[in-house]
Amino acid sequence: MHDPRVLLDPATDAVRRLARRGFALDLPALEKLFSRRTAVIGQTDESRAESNRLAREVGAAAKRGEDVTEARERAKAVKVRVQELEEEQRTLAAELEELLLDVPNLPSDDLPDGNTDEDAELVRTWGEPPTFDFEPADHVTIGEKLGIFDFARATKLSGPRFAVTRGAGARLERAIAAFLIDLHTERHGYTEFNVPVIVNRPTMTGTGQLPKFEADLFKTGVADRELYLIPTAEVPLTNLHAGETLAAEDLPFAYTANTPCFRSEAGSYGKDTRGLIRVHQFQKIELVRFCTPDRAAAEFDLLLSHAETALRELGLAYRVVKLAAGDIGFSAERTYDLEAWLPGQQRYREISSVSDFGVFQARRAGIRTKAKDGTRGLANTLNGSGLPIGRTLVAVLEQNQQADGSVLIPPALVPYTRFKRVNPDGSVGE
Repeated sequence: MHDPRVLLDPATDAVRRLARRGFALDLPALEKLFSRRTAVIGQTDESRAESNRLAREVGAAAKRGEDVTEARERAKAVKVRVQELEEEQRTLAAELEELLLDVPNLPSDDLPDGNTDEDAELVRTWGEPPTFDFEPADHVTIGEKLGIFDFARATKLSGPRFAVTRGAGARLERAIAAFLIDLHTERHGYTEFNVPVIVNRPTMTGTGQLPKFEADLFKTGVADRELYLIPTAEVPLTNLHAGETLAAEDLPFAYTANTPCFRSEAGSYGKDTRGLIRVHQFQKIELVRFCTPDRAAAEFDLLLSHAETALRELGLAYRVVKLAAGDIGFSAERTYDLEAWLPGQQRYREISSVSDFGVFQARRAGIRTKAKDGTRGLANTLNGSGLPIGRTLVAVLEQNQQADGSVLIPPALVPYTRFKRVNPDGSVGE
């Protein structure tokens, strides 16, 4: 969420910057609402001071034995006026918050123009996409031939866009998750958390999922409790510090968690209906960092390197792209996508996103900082996928497929799988 004074400051150039991401900011409406609220706050303070003054005068006059009937009426009228102004102030504050909650973050000026993945700017590539002397299959064909996927039974259980893995497939998912958690905690210094995957409305609001994207979320409840299934562990990890003041000298904080994630995929009808690319439920290792704003650029580069290291350790060819201003998430200032090469599709596909949110989420969630010298501010939050289990499995299967239908296991995963190959019949071996 934004400080309205920042949006109204001509130096911010908010209208132009938000237009780059397709959002039309009604600056006159914001200015009118903010000015009215500011005026009412002033009127409330003045009336409250007058009410207190009249109360003292009535008390003093009564002690002197004077007739205070008329003075009490004046004091009563002013007190009523204070209550009316306080109610108007609450109403205006709610209207202002409602307006601001719908305004996305300001995109960085260094992002390219556009609103699709085709408008992204290539940053770098790593690894050579594998070549084959046979027609490479996609992960669905590979997995079903190996007997490690069962999408038909998943549909029977829950409907479309769910998956069942079995045998070596389930083992591979577990191995990928364990490898990634070990990598990020032991080598990259993240603290591992086990967090709730069902959260309340304020928690979803703090990171920007609500109110704008309510239709995209899975919602549940118990009695009168309104609860949501998380779309990413970014939500609970970031909100661990909601309403708190962090000591600036203790930052950065680096958190990770392996959680199920739930997404309705609203607006994706007809896209990636086969396989694990776009499902309603999936596992993901999330990386979240908290820092002071002056450290944001360095922390972004560090976070990006951690996600890239995961792909490199697995030997997966990938590229890094800078998303266009109109294609970044609601809460982000900038986002880089990591895209793994998928031979079955003959294209790069997103496997991780790394985003800098500036102080946008911290303002919504009330995550503040205080330095030793007393300087106060808001925390800068960042997050990235490090990595999603399902899409990583997709890349592993497709990039390591063999002519006989088997799949070789990346050496980094072998200590976790305890096998080096999935044979054509689904069995495992050296």
